[in-house]
Amino acid sequence: MKTWAECAARLIAVAAGRESADMVLKGGTWINVHSRESLDNHDIAIADGRFAYCGPDATHCIGKNTQVIDAQGQFMIPGFCDAHMHIESGMLTPAEFARAVIPHGTTSMFTDPHEIANVLGLPGVKLMHDEALLQPINIYTQMPGCAPSAPGLETTGVEITSADVTEAMSWPGIIGLGEMMNFPGVIHGDQKMLAEIAATQNAGKTVGGHYASPDRGVAFHAYAAGGPADDHEGTCEADALSRVRQGMRHMMRLGSAWYDVESQITAVTEKGLDPRNFILCTDDCHSGTLVNDGHMNRVVRHAIECGADPLIAIQMATINTATHFGLEREIGSIAPGRRADVILSTDLRSLPITTVIARGQLVAKDNNLLVDCPHLNWPDYARQTVNAGREKTAADFEIAAPANAATVKARVIGVVENQAPTKALTAELKVSNGLVCGDPSQDICQIALVERHRGTGNVTNALVSGFGYQGEMAMASTVAHDSHHMIVVGTCKDNMAKAANRLAQVGGGISVWKDGQELALVELPIAGLMSDSPATEVAAKADNMVAAMAECGCTLNNAYMQHSLLALVVIPELRISDLGLVDVSTFEFTELLTE
Repeated sequence: MKTWAECAARLIAVAAGRESADMVLKGGTWINVHSRESLDNHDIAIADGRFAYCGPDATHCIGKNTQVIDAQGQFMIPGFCDAHMHIESGMLTPAEFARAVIPHGTTSMFTDPHEIANVLGLPGVKLMHDEALLQPINIYTQMPGCAPSAPGLETTGVEITSADVTEAMSWPGIIGLGEMMNFPGVIHGDQKMLAEIAATQNAGKTVGGHYASPDRGVAFHAYAAGGPADDHEGTCEADALSRVRQGMRHMMRLGSAWYDVESQITAVTEKGLDPRNFILCTDDCHSGTLVNDGHMNRVVRHAIECGADPLIAIQMATINTATHFGLEREIGSIAPGRRADVILSTDLRSLPITTVIARGQLVAKDNNLLVDCPHLNWPDYARQTVNAGREKTAADFEIAAPANAATVKARVIGVVENQAPTKALTAELKVSNGLVCGDPSQDICQIALVERHRGTGNVTNALVSGFGYQGEMAMASTVAHDSHHMIVVGTCKDNMAKAANRLAQVGGGISVWKDGQELALVELPIAGLMSDSPATEVAAKADNMVAAMAECGCTLNNAYMQHSLLALVVIPELRISDLGLVDVSTFEFTELLTE
């Protein structure tokens, strides 16, 4: 991709009619996100991968070798930008993720590879960064700064240091620091966190935020003073108001399981706050969502359904994002000098994507990809990451009760549908043969965290509610944000052992078992997080996984995402780690069985 300086003379010559454009879009409706206007019957001329002329008539830019695209009856919209997301959550490598989202009109992504950072450290981040730079769209990388996300409460495969952050700031594709998940560290002035933030700001780059607490008092103000420039963890209107009032850009997400737009966009639609400080993102989307439902086009469409003016919703997914990351002169709008990222759609509300142009190249048409998305040759060390130690048996998943107890009172992780936070519940449970039993009548089953980085063989056992599982079943996954050990949820200890051993055998992924038989398997051989198979193949296996979970009684929307976040020890209220059960309201370990 040429810089503006490298092609400025030609852009000027094309705009003036002295040279011919490479491509001209004729007669479309120009969605101008700078002025928030919809301008009928306009032309767009492109040269050297950038916009040269945007106006009422580009006839003077057309020569014998100019590709002319008839855009009459269609809206010419800037390519969509995803402001905060994790490629690994798609279960795909950057190349395959790009293949999946390009036909949906996504031309820029701001990715935080902190999942692979927890498994492989800086070398893993470099692999993601390098493959991202090979793609025909703009994939910017944020350097993860929180691995572990909560020091002392979990054990990662590798720890990220402030020196790692400083080194990464010199890489060409690094746009800033990933979400500052260790918000208690920032609040308490942890020197490592402050050093990472300082290194990012000294490099002139953006610090990502992650304030996952309902406390909007002094603690929140301390976090805001620590330098994060944005936040995406809000779940209600008051969260949105508090962020923008402190000078943060507020990101509202619609992922596979996070539905946080509707409850927050009222800050704009009803309270009338300045929409330029609000941004749309996905955060986490698995491959099934990408293939079947869409990507940023899905988020924009949802925001419009929630009451946003279509032009404002589009701004939230284009120019607002570009401005936030200091890239307003490069991406996010259809205007002279910017990268020629544009999508054509016949409807501004439902957003069917007919044509996608990225960097001046026709990359997709009618949902068909027209370009190659190059792969790295992923090394063996990235494919051999599941080291769970000895083979697991049912005994590894036993929860011992106090001597002579007939019942116990236990803490239970409560899943909240379509949101990342959990509830800290308590329940009275029966004891059988000295072991605590789950209770389907209370929708309570077992959860275990199996250590998989160092081969210790350690298993932490706890209880979870909300999945609706019935019968003898188990589900295991090596996707376990953020430390990415192995989460096993089940009603049957034998099936839990079988599921865990299966993932150790295949090198990572997701496995669902019922009555001693495997119903579904999604192989994720790269870091136990991703597959380099085509997105359609991974999505088909993911769909089979969802169907298998439903066969086991689960009715939650995208319950897999809920499953994968049960070890995320920086989001309230109760989580599991390889070191124990964590009360995230106090950031302290707590006992499973209470008095």
